[in-house]
Amino acid sequence: MKKIFPVFLAIALILSLSACGAEERAADQSADGNGSYTAPQGASGVSETESGAASGENGADGGMSGGGIQAPSVFMTEDISAEGLTAVYEALEASPSGNIAVKISTGEPGSNYLRTDLIGDLVRSFDNPTIVECNTAYGGRRASTAMHYQVAEEHGYTDIADVDIMDEDGSMTLPVSGGSNLTENYVGSHFADYDYYVVLSHFKGHSMAGYGGAIKNISIGIASSEGKSHIHSGGTGGSMWGGDQDAFLESMAEAGKSVADYLDGNILYINVMNRLSVDCDCDSSPAEPDMHDIGILASYDPVALDQACIDLVYAAEDGDSLAERIESRNGLHTLEHAEAIGLGSRTYELVSIDA
Repeated sequence: MKKIFPVFLAIALILSLSACGAEERAADQSADGNGSYTAPQGASGVSETESGAASGENGADGGMSGGGIQAPSVFMTEDISAEGLTAVYEALEASPSGNIAVKISTGEPGSNYLRTDLIGDLVRSFDNPTIVECNTAYGGRRASTAMHYQVAEEHGYTDIADVDIMDEDGSMTLPVSGGSNLTENYVGSHFADYDYYVVLSHFKGHSMAGYGGAIKNISIGIASSEGKSHIHSGGTGGSMWGGDQDAFLESMAEAGKSVADYLDGNILYINVMNRLSVDCDCDSSPAEPDMHDIGILASYDPVALDQACIDLVYAAEDGDSLAERIESRNGLHTLEHAEAIGLGSRTYELVSIDA
């Protein structure tokens, strides 16, 4: 039977007890009709259910429930294994078809990239899957296509699927609607070759974005090398490293929305919460994790999914280092902007699939 973990009962109690401060946080309340709010330190007003909300096929997780808009479901297992990954994927009841792309970060050698013994069974379960990635814009072994393919082979990815470095032949342009920084997003030119995207992300910290999860994987991750520079500069074309921080965070949300809009529901998201370093898989010498592994989460909503992961970090007794990394980079602003422009919802229902 699906259930909610006890930790979320504790979160619900904390949120209930904090109602006495409702006036102070009135400005942060969400207008979703569920009485939830967006707190300043990660907690988003998680809804709890014994059975969870029906996700629907290929992203149909909206609809009306109890007179209000139903919060998107985020499914979770504590079983970080090939079997657990397959189970949480199956909870989505997805029906991907056509040319299926599995978007991962191939990771720098020495990093905490997703290992093939964890993801191999799920990847192989699709008909003719292709693992897709784009080149980096900061140097390293994945900055050139030839070396990037070599890294993918060394990490075992070519043993479980074909691999496509999508910007091998340059970029294609996606329009950005509703953005305050970007009007265009530049993704790998092979992006349009695929009908459905399974976005498989390793959740972790990041030295610039604060954290990396589903939104980063569909923005920076699907952007070509050219597009990565464009996002990092906040759409100004200036320095990748010296631009306005909030403009960079907002640009990630805007680029991610352009990808989601283009795919029109033909996309799902899975975050693996293991090896929770404060550093990204783009770092070949990441800090050793100082918190426990948590689980695997899946949703059709990338904002809800990343928010749920952040809430789990904040609820963890040993999550202080990662929480500090997120806050020191204002990482929650990506979620704030993503919700504001319609990429997804920070309010969600967390559903355990564990017996």
